[in-house]
Amino acid sequence: MPARAPVNPKPLIRRRDVPGGDHGLPPDLHPVLRDVLLARGVRDADDLDLALSRLAMPDTLRGLDAAIGILADAIREDRRILVVGDFDADGATGTALAVSALRALGAKHVDFRVPNRFEFGYGLTPGLVETLADDPPDVLVTVDSGICCNAGVAAATSLGIQVIVTDHHLPGQALPPAAAIVNPNQPGDEFPSKYLAGVGVVFYLVSVLKTHLGGSGWFTGKRREPGMGQFLDLVALGTVADVVPLDRNNRVLVNHGLRRIRAGAARPGILALLRAGKRDYRHVTAADMGFAVAPRLNAAGRLEDMAVGIRCLLTDDVEEARELAATLDELNTQRKALQAGMQESAGAQVEKVIESLGNELPFSLCLYDPEWHQGIVGLVASKVKEATHRPVVAFAPEQDGSDQLKGSARSVKGLHIRDVLAHVDAMHPGLMGAYGGHAMAAGLSLATANLDHFRDALEASTRHFLGDEPPQAERVTDGELPGTDLSLDFARELHALGPWGQRYPEPVFEGAFEVVDQRVVGGAHLKMVLRPLDGHEMIDAIAFGKLPEDLGGARSARFLYRLDINHFRGVESAQLVIEHIVCAL
Repeated sequence: MPARAPVNPKPLIRRRDVPGGDHGLPPDLHPVLRDVLLARGVRDADDLDLALSRLAMPDTLRGLDAAIGILADAIREDRRILVVGDFDADGATGTALAVSALRALGAKHVDFRVPNRFEFGYGLTPGLVETLADDPPDVLVTVDSGICCNAGVAAATSLGIQVIVTDHHLPGQALPPAAAIVNPNQPGDEFPSKYLAGVGVVFYLVSVLKTHLGGSGWFTGKRREPGMGQFLDLVALGTVADVVPLDRNNRVLVNHGLRRIRAGAARPGILALLRAGKRDYRHVTAADMGFAVAPRLNAAGRLEDMAVGIRCLLTDDVEEARELAATLDELNTQRKALQAGMQESAGAQVEKVIESLGNELPFSLCLYDPEWHQGIVGLVASKVKEATHRPVVAFAPEQDGSDQLKGSARSVKGLHIRDVLAHVDAMHPGLMGAYGGHAMAAGLSLATANLDHFRDALEASTRHFLGDEPPQAERVTDGELPGTDLSLDFARELHALGPWGQRYPEPVFEGAFEVVDQRVVGGAHLKMVLRPLDGHEMIDAIAFGKLPEDLGGARSARFLYRLDINHFRGVESAQLVIEHIVCAL
């Protein structure tokens, strides 16, 4: 949000609950590390073992045998395979993995398509299938989509195409008429890790396919058996970018993908994107993948066509990878500029809403500007949600001159936004077009003429779920660290417990510090030297997006922070990354 936009009152600071009772963590584990793990549901030393051998076995993935049979036959018989992906980072990495792995396994005729979001919309639509009618592939594999694309799957099937759906999203009331469906969240599936990203589902598929082909004697003579570990960099990127919960299974996948990248063994496209994001691959973290690589990859799908992102991930040529990464970097710069203007407009709208309500926020916010870009409204909704702690739906025109809108919704903890939209639909049938999503994010279509009606209906349905209490912003911490633990050694111990991510959050601590020195770096970030008020040694700190005025001239303040490792010119040092300035002291 821009500075002009009003923000929510100060958040409630709450310490993370640490469950009691017996546990199987090592008895010599540092008490702070023990509590960090317990608070994240890790109660046994075995849960810290992230060896590849600890991955959940694939035998309970429903539909896998049928999919393997179709693909194995297609490879042996030189049939044509088309991979249809999605236009986000999970879809792009999953598509790149499927194409490169199938080629490595011996498929000679593999290509990919990714729907242009502005022309076809999401997934395997009948419109996209129609473009294949003159020369249909023999087998079509969806990636990160398809489980709700019943009409598109039916259309492809009518052309004689064998359709394999690989997806991880929740299905609708009826499954698509595919030849095979591989999705851990489909009815009857007993796979224990329900949080696989789309790229994770593809990784399991091609890994089992390799085993099947190997068992049938496929890899003989000049046909070499590929190692599946080479694809884990893609799995790590897609899993982190899709913000799926990092249960142990996903932590295993991400951990080994990051290890591969740090060893310099990643594909050229990922290394080039890291360089474009000014990240050192030797020290890459899950956060680097989420905040530096994923936005550059996503920019292609938001503004143009994700095909350029997929080509960047597929190429083995270092120079081509750098050129494609530079294109993606430029698209990301354009995205930032568009988003900044849209957020300024959103801030002005929020100010008017608050003014009209006597300086109060409603329970929900519904925003629209005819100049907004459809591919970026989700980012704007997310930023407004963060600033106001309200569920937000942001709309943009479906096309220039269209009377239809595309909306993107973002929600707050404790409010399932898809359920809210379902309630709107039940109370006002026909008001919305199609809608779908999950707890924290959703999408919908709407006629422009229905915008005011929808705004009122959204507010009523939000109040229906929340009652009389508006959403309360809160920040959760892992308590205070003694000054003696603000050290490089302890930062390394914390780092070793990662990778961190959704539902396995990186620890955030709180503490009071004297501000010994401060300066602005990069034009927009506050670099400080801090000393704990208990009198221990000084430590560097960085507060991104903050300026000296945010401290109000105070010589001391209370912060929420992460204990990080700073790498500079080959030297490591402990550093605090300030997440929130609680108050001046």
